[in-house]
Amino acid sequence: MKAGRELDHPEYLLLFDGVCHLCHGAVQFILKRDPHGHIHFASLQSQRAQEILSHYNYQEKDMSSVVFIANGQLYTKSDAILHVGRKLQGGWPLLSNIARLIPRPVRNPIYDWVARNRYRWMGKAEQCMLPTPQIRSRFLD
Repeated sequence: MKAGRELDHPEYLLLFDGVCHLCHGAVQFILKRDPHGHIHFASLQSQRAQEILSHYNYQEKDMSSVVFIANGQLYTKSDAILHVGRKLQGGWPLLSNIARLIPRPVRNPIYDWVARNRYRWMGKAEQCMLPTPQIRSRFLD
């Protein structure tokens, strides 16, 4: 999915819905379990994220999927979640590897169901999350 020209971004980049409370919680969860700061973040609504997605020829406009870019490869939906889990500390890499045994046609409909209902269940913010000064370096502008 990578386009021909080079685009500078961190090696591990998670693009998330910046107005979704569930996504904010997921980012906080990841920050606590990635103390070495391998994973960086950007809101899908940001201009920078849109440039990156365009570079990878990713066309989805409805923000219904988290996007994880690792080593120049773009992952979406349950694949993105499982690749993030493999970068975290604790038992998350093992759990992610076990969950990968579940076929994508089973995993992704569950992901889609949660994505469709996330605003109803968790709410929606008026604006994107503002990172604290301590974690600001892990967020792209």
